[in-house]
Amino acid sequence: MQIIPLSEGAFTIDKTKIFVPFELEQDDLQARPVGSLLVEVQPFVVVTNNDIILLDTGLGFSKNGQLQIHSNLIAAGIAPEKITKVLMSHLHKDHAGGISKRDRLGNYSLAFENATYYVQQQEFDYAMEIGFPSYMSEELDVLFRNPQVEWLNGNGIIDNYIHYEITAGHCKYHQVFFIKENNETIFFGGDDAPQIQQMKTKFVAKYDYDGKKCMELRQQWWEQGLQEHWKFLFYHDIKTP
Repeated sequence: MQIIPLSEGAFTIDKTKIFVPFELEQDDLQARPVGSLLVEVQPFVVVTNNDIILLDTGLGFSKNGQLQIHSNLIAAGIAPEKITKVLMSHLHKDHAGGISKRDRLGNYSLAFENATYYVQQQEFDYAMEIGFPSYMSEELDVLFRNPQVEWLNGNGIIDNYIHYEITAGHCKYHQVFFIKENNETIFFGGDDAPQIQQMKTKFVAKYDYDGKKCMELRQQWWEQGLQEHWKFLFYHDIKTP
């Protein structure tokens, strides 16, 4: 399988939950509000024998009228319409901003016109109930009753090779993905496993729905992954995605 990171850049985020661009070579983290976290925002493409899979969709920012994630795909040699599956770990705005695109009249449509979107039903219901600032309900509403959406409930398997498990770690209905093909396993933990350093320590984050469970899952995944030679994808890792 081929893995293509789609970096949208580094950002800081504090209690306001606003993502502020951060230039690694010139900005000073200490000048940002106390408690600011420095994170990468980085969806991934995985190319398999049968699919071109997008794992989460980034912030949804646009440049010159084009979604950044579309620009990044094109730069990697992949036309956005070639994406066949969009796998969503959860629907927080930094992971789901690129789910949809808005035209000049303010109408939203799905950003990947030929893809099937895989979303936990309960995560969507919760997102629409809670809304801003964690969820952008007006951007997510396009999923409702959309024939391109495959609604998931709990754990399962997609097309006999993509396994998904609901964890309720980072948020109430968060899920993780295992893509297994030709004796190879790719693991995408979304915000349950966002950075490599968190896999190696007993780190409990206050911003997680169940921080202790996240910590325990990371230790379990890291140990199993090392034994079975998984490839880990870290959505928020600045240095080692």
